[in-house]
Formats: sequence, C-alpha cells, structure tokens
Amino acid sequence: MKDSFISLSHLSLRVKLVLSYLAVTLGAILVLAFAVSLAVQSYFTNTQLDLLRLRAQYQAQRIVYRLNSGDSLGIGSDKKLIPTLSNDPVLIAIADVNGNQVLCSQPVFLTRANCDDPTLKRALQKTINGEEVNGDLQVSTDTATVSSLYVSIPLQGEGGKILGAMFMSAPEQSPNHFLSQVNKAIFIAGLIVSLVVALFSFLLVRRLTRPLELLTATAEQMKQGQYAQRVAQPKTEDELGRLASTFNAMADTIEGDMNELRGQEQKRRDLIANIAHDLATPLTAIQGFSEALADGVVSDEAERHETAQRIAREVQRLRRLVADMQQMSSFESGRARLDLATLDLHALVDETLAVIEPECAETGITVHNEIPVSLPPALADSDRITQVLLNLLDNARRHTPPGGKISVGAVATKKDLSVWVRDTGAGIDSSDLPYIFERFYRADRSRTTSTGGSGLGLSIVKAIIQQHNGTIAAESIPGQGTCITFTLPRA
Repeated sequence: MKDSFISLSHLSLRVKLVLSYLAVTLGAILVLAFAVSLAVQSYFTNTQLDLLRLRAQYQAQRIVYRLNSGDSLGIGSDKKLIPTLSNDPVLIAIADVNGNQVLCSQPVFLTRANCDDPTLKRALQKTINGEEVNGDLQVSTDTATVSSLYVSIPLQGEGGKILGAMFMSAPEQSPNHFLSQVNKAIFIAGLIVSLVVALFSFLLVRRLTRPLELLTATAEQMKQGQYAQRVAQPKTEDELGRLASTFNAMADTIEGDMNELRGQEQKRRDLIANIAHDLATPLTAIQGFSEALADGVVSDEAERHETAQRIAREVQRLRRLVADMQQMSSFESGRARLDLATLDLHALVDETLAVIEPECAETGITVHNEIPVSLPPALADSDRITQVLLNLLDNARRHTPPGGKISVGAVATKKDLSVWVRDTGAGIDSSDLPYIFERFYRADRSRTTSTGGSGLGLSIVKAIIQQHNGTIAAESIPGQGTCITFTLPRA
C-alpha cells in the first residue's frame, strides 16, 4: 500500500485529475448498477405479489359465491370449491371463521408438510381477524425446498361479514436473467461513458493545468534571477486567473524589492565613497599642516599660529561631518526622539531669522517672515524645526546673490501646516532636483565640504520632517530661485 502511494505521488497533476474523474465515473456507474439491481428485485417481488393477490381475490370471490349458494366451510367440505392444482404449483389453504383449517390443496409433487407450516397457520389466523397478510414461504417438494410468495386474504360475505380466510402461495420467479441483461447494458454504457469522460477530462485538465505549467516555468526563471518574467494572464476570472494575477503582483513586488536592494547597495557604495572623499580632504590638509609644523618649515610665529588655526578648522569640519553622520543614522534608525509640544511658527521663524540675518545683511540679502500671527500652532519639536529652518535658510543664503530675497511663509490646511522657504537665488537644474534630499548629493559638483557643507544637510532635514509624519518637496526654476515646502501636523 505504501509503495502504491509513493508511485501515485510521482504522477503529474494532469494524470491524477484524469484518474480522479474516471474513478468518480466508475464509482457512479457501480452505484447505479447496485441501485438498479435492488429496484428490479423489488419491482419483481411486488409485481408477483400483486399478481398473486389478484389471483387470490378471484378465487376468494368464487369461493364466497359458492358459500352464498349453500355450500359451507367445514372439515371434509366439498373440494370442488377449489379447481384441480395437479399441474399448477400453487398451494391454497382455507380456514373457517374459527381459524380451523378446513382445506389444503396443492400439487402432487409438494409434500403434505406444507399444509402444516407454522407460517401458513399464523397467516390464516391473522386474516381471520381482518388483516391481509403477505410474505415469503419455504415450500417443500420431494427433492428440495422452493422459495415461494404468499398472500392471505379474508373471505367476506354480504355486509363485509368474514366467513373465513384463504391462503395462496406460488413459487417466486427469479429476476436474475433480466438483471444480467440490465447489468450488461449498464456495463456497455459505462464503458462508453468512461471513454467519453476520459477524453473530456483530458481536454479539461489540459486547459486547467496549462496555466499552472506556465506559472511553474515562470517561477523557475525567477528563481534563477530573472525577476522581469511574468505569467500570461488567463482569459478567465476563476481561481487560476486570480492566482496568475496574484503571482504577477508578487513578481512586481519582488522585482521592485530587488531593484530597491540594488539601489540601496549602490547608495551604500556611494555613501562609503563620499565619506572617504569627504574625510580624505581635511585629513590630507591636517597631515600637510602638521608635517610643516613638525619639520620647521613654518618658522614665523604668526604663520605657525595661522597653520594651527587651519588645522583646528579642518578638525572642526571632521567633527561636523561625523556629527552629521551620527545624527542622520539616529534619525534613520528611529533612535532619535522628538520632544513634541505646541509650537508657534511665527515666533520661531522670527528667532531663527534673527540668527541668520547678520550674515545675510553683509551681502545685501533681505529676509522676511511672511507667516501670519494668526496661524494655528503646530505640534512639533522646536529644536528640530529650528535646525530645519537654519539649514534651509543657510542653503538659501549661500545660493542667493547680493540684493536677493529670502522669505518664510506658511498656510494652514485641515490636517497640517504647510511651511515654505523661498529664495531668489540661482535655482536648481531640473535633472538635479529629484536627488537633492539624498545623502552627499551636491547639485554643484565643484562644491566640497569646505565650500558646500557635508552634503547631509537636506537629508537630515528630510529625516526630521518625516519623523514628524510630514512631507517635504522642492520646486525650482534655474535663474529665478528655489522653494522648499514641508508640512507639520497641527496641534
């Protein structure tokens, strides 16, 4: 049995489905043959009982007629009440109204013991009480025992008066020959049906399993790294159609994830390269200045002091770069915590502009707080938003020519506050605009850490805004200026 299950497990799904259809068909045919056999046997038995009942009723009417004509039932009564049964295998017994058997007639080849059969006597007794009885009786011959059907009916006179009872039994005819013909017909029909079912199921199963085969082939290709593969969408909207749609959606997700992983890997490499580049410049300067001091190349006290200050500035840039990287890592990992509170943006922008206004005034850049005093408060971390504003304002200052303008404004919506920082500077090229919030990205390739910061400022700004569940975006027209817009939740 175990070996048969193992062998079946190696069969294809198509063969298994065809075999299952055939098994169901053959099972249905066997059940039909069994049901037909039972129905035929029951029909034969009931038909014979009906015919025997009609015959018994005819004989009963004949006997009642004779009794009404003056004959009587009693021991030794005239046997002319019953026709000769020498060649007719029918047993007839009559009992009077007291239940005494007064006559028993049967063919000569039946034994006398049949007249004394307990089944016969019980049937006559029940019939005397007005109950019609039928059933099976085993009739004995000189050589064997024969199965026979019987009926026992009352002899009723005028007014329904019971005059006695009559028992009649005849051999039961077997339906075996008819059943064999029926079974033969069922077998032939079943064979034809099985062939039709096999052909139909093969065509149906082929149509059902074809999408699965394509799905399996596509999955194998995806396993080998071909994530752009998709399965052809079936025309039907059944389970197979939904499976194909789900598989394609899953493949889209996997392809997107893989592309994202490749992108993240490339970003990781770029990050390492950028970090190495941004660290190499100040380290090289520090090394050169340190060697100059150590070798005594710089002998003048003022020059030695200037060299030491340069080393300090380069160290400060390194510290700032490391601090920015630590802060960026803290935001991206979720370790940074916000001290959320009700925040008046108008007042916060006034304080921030006061910090940067002196530097802007040196180049003739004017700054404006366009946030209305009536603006609803925000729910935010004031220190982090100050950091965002300072970063954006400093970027705007460095890219705005003398005589330019920097403004900060905000407007309230149903759910949040939309804040913008707008300048009239050089603007950002449209090809660079989608990437300005990425780490270490610089639209001006000539800028370095000494002229353009660490390259992490806007990335940190984006991380802070996202931690506030806000969004940030940039719009720019080269030569006309840039506008950075971010949202904050309302208090």
